Amino acid sequence: MTTASPGRGEVLAIDIGGTKIAAALVGPAGAVRAQVRVPTPRGTDDAERVWAAVRAALERVRAQAGPGGADGLGVCCAGPVDLAAGTVSPVNIPAWRGFPLIERLSALVPGPVELAGDGMCAALGEYGAGAGRGSAAMLGMVVSTGVGGGLVLDGRPYLGPTGNAGHIGHVLVEPGGEPCGCGSAGCLETVAAGPYLAAWARRRGWEAPPEAGPRELAEAARRGLPVAVESFERAGRALGTAIAGAAALFDLDRVVIGGGVAESGEVLLGPVRRHVRALARLGFQRRLRVERSALGGAAGLVGAAGLLRSREGAAAAN
Repeated sequence: MTTASPGRGEVLAIDIGGTKIAAALVGPAGAVRAQVRVPTPRGTDDAERVWAAVRAALERVRAQAGPGGADGLGVCCAGPVDLAAGTVSPVNIPAWRGFPLIERLSALVPGPVELAGDGMCAALGEYGAGAGRGSAAMLGMVVSTGVGGGLVLDGRPYLGPTGNAGHIGHVLVEPGGEPCGCGSAGCLETVAAGPYLAAWARRRGWEAPPEAGPRELAEAARRGLPVAVESFERAGRALGTAIAGAAALFDLDRVVIGGGVAESGEVLLGPVRRHVRALARLGFQRRLRVERSALGGAAGLVGAAGLLRSREGAAAAN
């Protein structure tokens, strides 16, 4: 990764997920300005069509940057990622396999380009400016089209050798369960991610229009529809199982959950907290707090900008 120069004001950030692509200018305190959101092209094996949407979002934001523009770009992308190669292979964007994202972006935007997975960026955003502030060891999670995660340990993002540490969505929670886009079966993502959550409810009798998803399912759960309540209970159990395991491994004191499915609030977080309490029984695990994202959909953008700022800090220290 390249090193950004100190003293940076606003920086460019982009968040690339299975449902939407968001780009914005982000200030030093995490304020998001000039945000542009476009849908991620779905149902296509055309990598260039997805890239065209990314480029269009960035160009619209750069046009609003004002005099002098904003050099440098922080990139939040669904994973897996390969930081050494600068490529991405998001499970929920099938058109991109080994896609040379850093090379493409570096040719488009002046200055350094920094990449991390969506879960890592969300965790970094929440740690610096949201519900993770003050944590000594936190896991940030994105529960949306997929399930991503990222770790901030002792105040530092832990990326791992390839950049994929914290990828909790592909922890096994249901042996012999539903096939996952990663090639395995029974991953946390196949139980808790939005499309799987809604599909499970439909197979058990939830009657809703084809376009209905987790938001409508959450509304049905609030009204007490049994199959909707059961679907969120099942997702909460799976998330709680994975979180309790992560707490044992990393001595976590905080888990922050964001993403589209988490917008259902206590419909999801209530079961998650209950199952974490039931499963995390060691003394050090019991101090764990499960919080809803304070930054909402902006967490990935704020964290992506933080990638550049953390490089600035490292450069200044050296």
